[in-house]
Amino acid sequence: MVRTRPLKVALLGCGVVGSQVARLMTAHADDLAARIGAPVELAGVAVRRPGKARGTVAPELITTDAAGLVARGDIDVVVELIGGIEPARALINAAFENGASVVTANKALLAEDGPALHAAAGKHAADLYFEASVAGAIPLLRPLRESLAGDEVNRVLGIVNGTTNFILDRMESSGAGYGEALEEATALGYAEADPTADVEGFDAAAKAAILAGIAFHTRVRLDDVHREGITEVTAADIASARQMGCTVKLLAICERAEDGRSVTARVHPAMIPLTHPLASVREAYNAVFVEADAAGQLMFYGPGAGGAPTASAVLGDLVAACRNKLGGGRGPGESAYARLPVSPMGEVVTRYHISLDVVDKPGVLAQCAMVFADHGVSIDTVRQTGKDGEAQLVVVTHRASDAALSATVEALRRLDTVHGVASTMRVEGE
Repeated sequence: MVRTRPLKVALLGCGVVGSQVARLMTAHADDLAARIGAPVELAGVAVRRPGKARGTVAPELITTDAAGLVARGDIDVVVELIGGIEPARALINAAFENGASVVTANKALLAEDGPALHAAAGKHAADLYFEASVAGAIPLLRPLRESLAGDEVNRVLGIVNGTTNFILDRMESSGAGYGEALEEATALGYAEADPTADVEGFDAAAKAAILAGIAFHTRVRLDDVHREGITEVTAADIASARQMGCTVKLLAICERAEDGRSVTARVHPAMIPLTHPLASVREAYNAVFVEADAAGQLMFYGPGAGGAPTASAVLGDLVAACRNKLGGGRGPGESAYARLPVSPMGEVVTRYHISLDVVDKPGVLAQCAMVFADHGVSIDTVRQTGKDGEAQLVVVTHRASDAALSATVEALRRLDTVHGVASTMRVEGE
């Protein structure tokens, strides 16, 4: 039986995603009521600019008083889609204090203050759902939190930013430079007017913090995540990757140490073999590769952004939160019992691709090789091309620590025969 009193929902933000949430709540009202066991009513929509057209949202639902909407007392679920740290944090806490559960897509706030939000939800016996915060429409967090709750996840490796994947894909497919590819991404609406959060890796780092926390049952903050963007990736890097049978992707990598006593979380561009499943992820799509003890290798793929895809994840969380309200239960809270330390980037072990501009004369290769040997970094392959007294030396190493590689690069820069280190890029997925 479907009860007649509706569950009331407050929507904070009615932009690209929020407007689609409102539209789908109206379009699928009957189905949502049947799936939840009660009607769901959009009780109010808080916006900053009330004069802007809001599609299917009734004008009487629009308000600029977000705090007043959250504090009404009759709201069952608050959907927060305004982003940023404040006033989002204050509004979410106010929602909990007034007895409402919260659905959010706010990756920055979760990465910055997730433990406190979970604690506030627990204190008030409310739910905090955030599936849309990491990979848009892709069901990823719920499988990690619930489906794999009985397994041990060892690694999460993924493309979690569509803007950077589009740019790198264009650089690979057309031979364009970074600037040209960024211009195309901006013209097509994949990149913001200020793309810093995407291209410098801030967006992906926040998502990596959330993923690592869930995967390893450990609190991982944004400050714990090593971050590098794609602004220094060149057409030459893309060409070198192609010669190795690889492509370049901006990866979020969360790993458990081999002894299980620590974890790492990092975001940076890397070369991955064309045979790896992530290499075929094109355009603005996202994909996440999960490795677990019992389940083995799993891959989640789909649109990682956009109004309707992200709204799909928000509505999935809304249904779960409403079902819990109706049945008197709660969804999963924070699981941070493991309390594993987050190791610094210097302890990460992987392979590297280093491109050096050197003097083209006998003995230079041997001199550079000695620097690698002195720092305990083993060389796998070397390729050298030269003309008119100048040469490029491309070295691919065996697995080495990031600290050892960094020390090697600094020593190489001090050699008189090395004009510069053109690029250093990690090689992953092998």
